[in-house]
Amino acid sequence: MQKVLIVGAGRGGIALLQVMAESDAFQVYAVVDHNPQAPGLALARSLKIETGGDWQEHLSEETDIVINVTGDHQTFVDLRNARSAHTVLVPGSVASLIYQLITEKESLIDHMEHDSFIRDLIVNSTHDGMIGIDCNHKIILFNERASQMVGIDKEKAINQPIYQIVPLSGLPRIIETGRTESNQELMLDNGMKVVTTRIPMVNEQQEIIGAFAVFKDITEVVNLAEEMTNLREIQTMLEAIIQSSDDAISVVNEHGRGLLINPAYTRLTGLSESEVINQPATADISEGESMHMQVLKTRRPVRGAKMRVGPHKKEVVVNVAPIIVNGHLKGSVGVIHDMSEIQSLTSELDRARRIIRNLEAKYTFEDIIGKSDDIQLVIEQARLAAKTGRTVLLRGEAGTGKELFAHAIHNAGDRKYYSFVRVNCGSMPTAYLNEALYGTEEVNQDDPGVNIKKGLLEQAGEGSVFLDEIGELSLETQRTLLKTLQTKQIIRLNGEKAIPLKARIIAATNHNLERAIAEGKFLEELYYYLSKMPIQLPSLRSHKMDIPSLCDRLVQNLNQAYGRHVKGVSEFGLRQLMDHSWPGNVRELENVLSRAMIFMDSQETLIEPKHLIPLQTQTASLAKNEDQQGTLAQQLEQLEKEILERTLVKHKGNKTAASKELDISIRNLYYKLEKYELDVERSVK
Repeated sequence: MQKVLIVGAGRGGIALLQVMAESDAFQVYAVVDHNPQAPGLALARSLKIETGGDWQEHLSEETDIVINVTGDHQTFVDLRNARSAHTVLVPGSVASLIYQLITEKESLIDHMEHDSFIRDLIVNSTHDGMIGIDCNHKIILFNERASQMVGIDKEKAINQPIYQIVPLSGLPRIIETGRTESNQELMLDNGMKVVTTRIPMVNEQQEIIGAFAVFKDITEVVNLAEEMTNLREIQTMLEAIIQSSDDAISVVNEHGRGLLINPAYTRLTGLSESEVINQPATADISEGESMHMQVLKTRRPVRGAKMRVGPHKKEVVVNVAPIIVNGHLKGSVGVIHDMSEIQSLTSELDRARRIIRNLEAKYTFEDIIGKSDDIQLVIEQARLAAKTGRTVLLRGEAGTGKELFAHAIHNAGDRKYYSFVRVNCGSMPTAYLNEALYGTEEVNQDDPGVNIKKGLLEQAGEGSVFLDEIGELSLETQRTLLKTLQTKQIIRLNGEKAIPLKARIIAATNHNLERAIAEGKFLEELYYYLSKMPIQLPSLRSHKMDIPSLCDRLVQNLNQAYGRHVKGVSEFGLRQLMDHSWPGNVRELENVLSRAMIFMDSQETLIEPKHLIPLQTQTASLAKNEDQQGTLAQQLEQLEKEILERTLVKHKGNKTAASKELDISIRNLYYKLEKYELDVERSVK
């Protein structure tokens, strides 16, 4: 350790003393100054260092370094003459340089600490969670909001592998691909669903040095202003943060003048920065009141306000919050959502609901009622199909329970723990159906990444996909489905990569596929591929002995639905049910019992013949045609024609209502009207 004598206790002496006192390489054993009031002497005494007014009293052979900070040349000469040969004398000019360097270092440290404080303040003030990792997949950024959402302290997360903190994180993938991923849904371990945008971090040489993610709870609207403490100091960082947001954001100052907008705001409103920055908050509004001005007036946030903005009068929903710093209002920040996008998403959701009825199979073979040989034979065939895992084709008239069997087959096999997806092939136009089944890949012009939307065949994973009304598929979709089944591969629309088809296909139809093949409406090759394991469901008229047990189960279910306590069907009622031909099968039986229970008095507990009015009407219609001649198929077609005509008359020609009552697709209804040459207008008149 070097023994040091400091001569001069002014500002330079103080600076040198402070630095050397903290170093283990130097020992300042004395500080001298001819001025007993020099501030450095007091500091030296507080550090238990010798002080004095004459340097000669303290200079010795053991002194290693003498630092002259007096600025007096004669003192330097005297020290040089008096020092020993091994003692190093540092002149005033060098000491001054050291002092300047130390001062600049302290200033730089203060500046860096200030910048670090501002950065941490910004990162921890935002309502979005932020996580950053380096190339080794270790966490280097983990803000307070991320800690709250993940449920792990920041100190425990920093420098830990990302997979230990967020097991399903996609940040390592960003480092590998170098692509930005926007608005990706992620489920955290605590059950919270978040939407995240992941961005690669690159240096000046365009090398990837890590990845950064901004994520938010999708159940609440981002409020950027409630946590901010100093708008002017963090404005630059705020701009960087909001560039990653797909929501339009605008910030105004306390006077209601535009302060900041992001690119998404320009895309949504059509207004440039020059038209908004430093302009009144009303500059972007074409219809409605300024929510910024309302928030500045009331100091209260506003959520869900509807208005129109920009020259194109874009319909939007606005959330605005005040920016309050130390109790003083500094401005407000607004997040603007495109209503057309929300409406489009709502439309997509409605469309998906029409395509998919449910994502899990509800029924098992125990739910299938019937002791007749016909039903038992079909159940055995279906149980065998469940074990093989091969493609199954369920055939039968409308209302025979094809979907019930599809559920049971799924639940009786190894796939029961995976998804069950039902797709109504006759309910959607071809383009929408293809998109729903196979998914899409879209290249975003503003984003180098690819937006991937998985189709139902891919989403089902190793589960089952039930293609109901497969006879309604267009030839284009039939060809695509055939190729998918043959190759066991899925290719998304606009995509090129083949994805393995893991799901099992269960198809169903009430169409005569053989006739459709002859008419060129169904592919023969697809027919043979689906018919590897066909199961023909019997009509209700072929196993009427099961009607009593079916009635017991249906009445029990209807009691729960209607809050009734009907015990069942009387003996005379059952006799009338047994005499009916049941063209609508079990579904028709359920409808008949449902209508009977609706019109029963509250004190009645048994369904009697008088309650079966719809059945009596249909029976009378059949009686009129009991002398009709022809094959079974011809007579059934005549009966179907009469039912269609009667239903259309009932609904005054409304085809949508008629298709719902008959439980057939509108497309199938039009086909049958054309087939039987039914004049709807004439039928109504």
